[in-house]
Amino acid sequence: MAAWWAHSRNAQGQRQELVAHLRAVAALARQFADPFGGGEVAERAGLWHDLGKFHPDWQHYLVQSEAEEEAARQQQRQPRRFRPPDHKGAGVKQALDCQLEALAFVIQGHHGGLPSQGEVRDFCHRVARGPASQQALALARQQLPELAPLSPPALPPWVTESRQTLEFFLRMIFSALVDADSLDTEAHRDPIAAQARGSATDLAALERQLTAAQQQLMASLATPNSPVNRVRREVYQTCLQAAEREPGLFRLTVPTGGGKTRSALAFALRHAVRHGLRRVVVALPYLSITEQTAAEYRAIFDSLDPRIVLEHHSNVEVQEDEEDFAATAVWARLASENWDAPLIVTTTVQLFESLFSNRRAATRKLHRLARSVIILDEAQALPVELLTPILDALRELVRHYGATVVLSTATQPAFEVIPLFRDLPATEIAPAPEPWFQLLRRVEYDWRLEPVEWDDVASWLRESPQALAIVNTKGDALALLQTLSDTADGHPFLGRYRGDALALLQTLSDPTALHLSTLLCGAHRRAVLAEVRRRLKAGDPCRLVATQVVEAGVDLDFPLVVRALGPLDSVIQAAGRCNREGMLPHLGRVIVVQPKAGRLPPGVYRTATELTLSLVREGAGDADAPTTARHYFQQLLQLIPSGTDQPGIQQLRASFDYPQVAQRFRMIPDNTEAVVITSYGSPDEQERVRALLNQLRARQGNPRLLLRALQPYVVNLRTAAANQLREFIVPVIAGVGEWIRPHGYDPICGLVSETIRAD
Repeated sequence: MAAWWAHSRNAQGQRQELVAHLRAVAALARQFADPFGGGEVAERAGLWHDLGKFHPDWQHYLVQSEAEEEAARQQQRQPRRFRPPDHKGAGVKQALDCQLEALAFVIQGHHGGLPSQGEVRDFCHRVARGPASQQALALARQQLPELAPLSPPALPPWVTESRQTLEFFLRMIFSALVDADSLDTEAHRDPIAAQARGSATDLAALERQLTAAQQQLMASLATPNSPVNRVRREVYQTCLQAAEREPGLFRLTVPTGGGKTRSALAFALRHAVRHGLRRVVVALPYLSITEQTAAEYRAIFDSLDPRIVLEHHSNVEVQEDEEDFAATAVWARLASENWDAPLIVTTTVQLFESLFSNRRAATRKLHRLARSVIILDEAQALPVELLTPILDALRELVRHYGATVVLSTATQPAFEVIPLFRDLPATEIAPAPEPWFQLLRRVEYDWRLEPVEWDDVASWLRESPQALAIVNTKGDALALLQTLSDTADGHPFLGRYRGDALALLQTLSDPTALHLSTLLCGAHRRAVLAEVRRRLKAGDPCRLVATQVVEAGVDLDFPLVVRALGPLDSVIQAAGRCNREGMLPHLGRVIVVQPKAGRLPPGVYRTATELTLSLVREGAGDADAPTTARHYFQQLLQLIPSGTDQPGIQQLRASFDYPQVAQRFRMIPDNTEAVVITSYGSPDEQERVRALLNQLRARQGNPRLLLRALQPYVVNLRTAAANQLREFIVPVIAGVGEWIRPHGYDPICGLVSETIRAD
């Protein structure tokens, strides 16, 4: 054969040569894995991953698929799909010949996902040792002289510490391989899109920009010597001083309103510059604070380069058959983010579900965590039932991948109670934060422990022109909103949508009432927060009913906060939205209530709420003292009956069962689907969203940039709820649908339907 091809013709009519592809992927994979000592292993994986494409049957498949796609285009029809021959067995056979059986996981899984140990053994028996793999390997060795040495590459000595350590190492090698493979494929398919990735701005430039922005902020303060601003300056300087310390695990304990968003970033940038780290990843628990934080960082850095800050939190992922090599399927696989920006703002769900995923799209970014600073903001919100695998992954990143991890919160959890984490001591960025908590005491708590009606809660809200209520579920938020808006109606939602949302709006008698939850798309949430801040600043009436999305880190300042009884850390975080700037002539007021009709999420959330009630009744002490939160977390971790690894993730990791780990590690228990809202915003905005969806349908443009542009207009529905609403969801591509219900997206309530739960 005159030539062997890796990929079909691109827009310029050029195929990609297989030998060139393999060598390019090998070089990139080595570059990605060198920071954690896996460069030689990743290079071998890159060189071997597509050796099966040397088989004549695979080459025939590629040419046949190419011809079919062209014929379908000319005839204006959908192309037929041909099942591709295996192209991974030859690479697995090469790994076996080199006595590097562990790489079989990586090579076999580089399209379909990391397999289980049983699947690898079966594949080796059926395919890798079969005649087709051996024929392809023989042809490959004629074209690639570097395949001849069969000595195994050197592994870092620490990979044998435990089975979980090796399992994690293979994840990182897999990440380096699939990112290298995707990038080289993208460079062939869409060179312009490939060039649009990343930013050339170094972290030293970001540090200088942040320093200038901080100086400008301090100079603009109307009351620079207020207690709040004095504490914020001290926190910032303390973080800069601590940044000189060696990489490792850090705790940052700062009272709510103490300016830790900027201060933690100041620590991260200076620390990264001093120690040669590569990027900063900020992970947050809720979409509202993620969006707010990304917007704050963009305001600082966009003048340098708009590609510096990558906001990545949407669950939108193109779900295509990863074994399909037709041009449209390859196009779809280029949609995933690979975190090649200097500053990543993401959710803890995105971060950790990617760390324990086995899928190509989710895992390709993981190698970027090596030699990075990872800030876990509001670390108390990490799910207790998954703490053991989460903390083990963080431990691996710190000990073996050169990462620095910062646990940042006002309510620092007692993670040292978990045995696995005890041998990784944490350095306190602020060793004695108690004076800050005393200086920033801005609220008094009013614990009302007897059950109350929604009418009672609404009446307390009406007594204050500006008030915030935070409840435990979306259904509770809608019930209180309806009660607050029209007490005569008498039909609260009580945990379900009841009646049409448009009819509800027509009953509203309180125009000051606003609503914030994940029933709203991101652009809508940002608009609500902007309107809330405008009203608060102007002194206009403003009553906001929200779920937990608003309680951690969102920059709001109400004189009155009503919080439905929940976990103690949630109550304390909610109090941070009360008298945040300390400008009231008296302490702000936080009323904690038990709504009779309120719902509690099951599991640990319910257990933590019951513990909070018990501690308050026993006189637990000062809720704002850091010691109170630590005492609470110590008791909570002992109360969880099935422990901090309820799904048994660590045992599954020890048996190298990557698919089961991915299936059981769920920070959000139910699967969700992305529903794009086309009826929100101005007419021009709506038209732009429809145009983006049409490009997705036609497989035009850059899929990654299209999905990124659609992210603000997505509502994630649980799959069970989406199944009840299929008549209103038009598929766009796999995993992404368009919401078409008339009047089905409400300007106050968001995506609503009387048929689904709003837990």
